[in-house]
Amino acid sequence: MATAPQHVTLASLNLQVSQWVDEVARLTQPDQIFWCDGSEAEFSMLERELVAEKELLPLNQASYPGCYLYRSHPSDVARVEHLTFVCTREKDDAGPNNHWMAPAEAHRKMDALFDGCMKGRTLYVVPYCMGPLDSPFSRCGVEITDSAYVVLNMKLMTRMGQAALERITRDGTFVKGLHSVGDLNPERRFIMHFPEELSIKSFGSGYGGNALLGKKCHALRIASWQARTEGWLAEHMLIVGIENPQGEIHYLACAFPSACGKTNLAMLIPPAQYKGWKVWTLGDDIAWLHAGKDGRLYAINPESGYFGVVPGTNAKTNKNAYDTIRTDTIFTNVALTADNLPWWEGLPDGTPVTDWQGRPYDPANGPAAQPNSRFTVAAKQNPAYSKLAEAPGGVPLSAIVFGGRRRTLAPLVYQARSWVHGVLLGAGVASETTAAATSAVGVLRRDPMAMKPFAGYNFADYWSHWINVGAKLKSPPQIFHVNWFRQDDSGKFLWPGFGDNLRVLRWIIDRCKGTAAARETAIGQLPNAKDLDVNGLEMAPGALDELLAVSPELWQAEFEGIAEYFAGFGERMPAALQAELTAALARVEAN
Repeated sequence: MATAPQHVTLASLNLQVSQWVDEVARLTQPDQIFWCDGSEAEFSMLERELVAEKELLPLNQASYPGCYLYRSHPSDVARVEHLTFVCTREKDDAGPNNHWMAPAEAHRKMDALFDGCMKGRTLYVVPYCMGPLDSPFSRCGVEITDSAYVVLNMKLMTRMGQAALERITRDGTFVKGLHSVGDLNPERRFIMHFPEELSIKSFGSGYGGNALLGKKCHALRIASWQARTEGWLAEHMLIVGIENPQGEIHYLACAFPSACGKTNLAMLIPPAQYKGWKVWTLGDDIAWLHAGKDGRLYAINPESGYFGVVPGTNAKTNKNAYDTIRTDTIFTNVALTADNLPWWEGLPDGTPVTDWQGRPYDPANGPAAQPNSRFTVAAKQNPAYSKLAEAPGGVPLSAIVFGGRRRTLAPLVYQARSWVHGVLLGAGVASETTAAATSAVGVLRRDPMAMKPFAGYNFADYWSHWINVGAKLKSPPQIFHVNWFRQDDSGKFLWPGFGDNLRVLRWIIDRCKGTAAARETAIGQLPNAKDLDVNGLEMAPGALDELLAVSPELWQAEFEGIAEYFAGFGERMPAALQAELTAALARVEAN
């Protein structure tokens, strides 16, 4: 059992937090309370305790120094959208994009589950800061949990501990997150968000975003509500810096649904032909966007680590990610080789002997590593890490990029005509599923701004807020849409992807600078074939023309589908967005 740190009485730093901890302790009845100070000594102590309890398994320390394996319960391996609720006083404030429950009912349900749930366990108090500790754009929270695994992950993913508690004392406000692994019964698993109260209650899961409450629960669902109230944006976006050989850096924030190459783009390595170009990672998952005094939009990454999907990661597909996770990493639900090395599908060598559940590996039982197996690691270990990830004011954005997985419809890249048109591009984002995800290829899922599982309020109000934020910017970032996944009639990808995506980002940046040409189409501005650098690429004849083709018939059906989707939000839909859609439909009909 953990013991409270002796060198400082953290509880004395903030009466408001202490009173809440006491209230939770009376409900949950833990054996002891541990206030986390965020120190390396504390981290090492908790690691040792979990190793002794066989919850954390040391990996081969010669090959993976400081790395461990954690196995979650087989029923507890992913986000559970159907058990995730937004609890606002008025149902329409949560919107049709969220599952809703009345706050009083949700509190009763959750408090009954939490009653006595920490008997025999330690209650950990985890103060944390989302964003740089000295940034005016950062926001703080406190997670109470009975999982030491959660504490370790929060240490890697946030600025956690005494310094965060001191900031909470200065700010006078914080997000309350109460979590217990409970009994891991899927029938007693719920993740409740109370945005009007800035609070979260999560019970019955010890996994990922269900349990690391600073991540999706706070940094997106609650923060998106905070952002609307305070005039900024909390988005499911990576932040990347592109530096040309002249030393000029442009920053892009990019939003993609799952399985669309988000982490690969955040950690992109330039192709061999792009000597002198550099790519800097500021964030791989979440961006908070604020208007600067100069009228531009600035971005910070509220996280300080990566919680990434590991299958498919190797030295070829994402060398920076692969190099990042070679030391001081917590792996969750990967397989093991005979020499105790972590193994997952996509590695070119090694043979799994133990699967993610700890059983002797048998292909009849399914993949060796759980398809949603993860790594948790500090961002500073990334070879492409940008120190500006700690810049209090964030970085100025040249462009916002939306994208999805579409086989035939969306061209490789196109640019919005205006900010409101760009909001339409984002609101209309959809992606076709892969066989691994749904056992059916090509099922279309609407995922506006890649925020479908994460927007903490009504999408119609969210789009209105986007329009309002843009209207206040003197120099807003340009907005684009990309699609790396267009295929020919035989199902072969037309674009090579990975590092060669920099060729597309280069055109995007040049458009922002006003130095690249484009042609007007019914859906926006597209590069001419000669405007994209494809030197050194082996592409099939006509592939580039196909990548940049726009079919009015397909786009008419697409816009009609978006109109039907928008209709589900009723009278709350912003008139400006409806008008933009009507104009877009008229343009394709005229072609």
